[in-house]
Amino acid sequence: MKKNFLLFLSLLFACGLFMSMQLKAQDRTVIAGIPVNYDESQAGDYRATLPDPLVMLNGKEVTTARQWYDKRRPEILRLFEEHQYGKWPAKKPKLRYTVEEDLGFEGTAIRKQVTVFFSPNDDGPKVDVLIYIPRNASGPVPLLLNLSFSANNITVNDPGIKPGTAWDARSKTRSVATAGARPGSRMNDYIKAFLAEGFGFATLNYTDIDPDFLGGVPFGVRGLYLKPGRKEPAPDEWGSISAWAWGVSNVMDYFEKDPSINAKRIAITGASRLGKTVMWTGAREPRVAMVLASCSGEGGAAISRRNYGETVAHLTEGSRYPYQFAANYGKYGADVTKLPVDANLLVALIAPRPLLLQTGTTDNWSDPGGEFFAAAEAGKVYRLLGKDDLGITELPAPDQPVFHTLGYFMHEGGHGTIPLDWEVYLEFMKRYL
Repeated sequence: MKKNFLLFLSLLFACGLFMSMQLKAQDRTVIAGIPVNYDESQAGDYRATLPDPLVMLNGKEVTTARQWYDKRRPEILRLFEEHQYGKWPAKKPKLRYTVEEDLGFEGTAIRKQVTVFFSPNDDGPKVDVLIYIPRNASGPVPLLLNLSFSANNITVNDPGIKPGTAWDARSKTRSVATAGARPGSRMNDYIKAFLAEGFGFATLNYTDIDPDFLGGVPFGVRGLYLKPGRKEPAPDEWGSISAWAWGVSNVMDYFEKDPSINAKRIAITGASRLGKTVMWTGAREPRVAMVLASCSGEGGAAISRRNYGETVAHLTEGSRYPYQFAANYGKYGADVTKLPVDANLLVALIAPRPLLLQTGTTDNWSDPGGEFFAAAEAGKVYRLLGKDDLGITELPAPDQPVFHTLGYFMHEGGHGTIPLDWEVYLEFMKRYL
């Protein structure tokens, strides 16, 4: 009991430490020995070197949807794979599933606990997916998949959820994540709101797929695909973000097999590094019908060529998060103008599917303006494909959602999601899913 309680406290401390790091980052002028700029007048003119999503590498302009799908989109995808996120394995794994089904939330919803195994070994990498389906559903339902920072039994407060695990970065070991206090009661409210509107809701712990720390390669799915003689992926192969996205893609395989889920209407959401993950998943995985990305910032939906808040140099500095990206990405920290891609191209890869970028007014480290500008610059692709763009050219006021196919919402506040964001997500899904 004491061990479980200490583990719960450590999880709370880790979550609090992560959020406090985000809050304190914008109070510092130097992070990891690298200067930080929060002066808009010093952000630079990103447009001068920003790649155009509708101009191919050979200089030819893209003027039709067919050119986009057949030539330019695959070209952009390859550039992101090679220079930022890293390539997935070419061969898909032979997945195995275990499914436990009962009733959740005091009998008001169908609850499924699915384990997706990525290798033949039961002790190998696997992910637990907790799924809720409206009990009164008359057929397959659209569903929101949430990427969570904690185990399912910590994320949701519902008796009978299987305990997940939590990694310790120092010892590179994991322990059972058994809560010592009531977990997830607020998430319960969000889930029930989605169920009431006829949507399913699923959640998973991203570190089940691949650990989130330096030196984590042997312990996650990337360790299954190392080439002989290598201890790390090749410079153009997947970092952790790409591995997490790969895991979500394989969970989509299960959704296609579940008759209670409409696998053609799956939305995905995640915050911060998981906001980056859902952006890359949406770009890489065409079966994702909608992306709701929270505060994805640098390395996600914020324009890298803006010298504002976190930069590529900050992300890839050796003591921080280089493992989250392809090793090639670090080459551009000194001169981001040489990076052949930027966030406007990432947004464009999700077109014509609905995308909502959610951020916060005071989350300067993640650059809410940079996310808006990226969406604005990508709007031409949405228009080419017959969908509406942002429809505005200036940053909207706080708490005023832009509900177009390409959407934007900036809450009053900082990094991450707040209750209002979940209300906005639900409304966006009702409109476009």
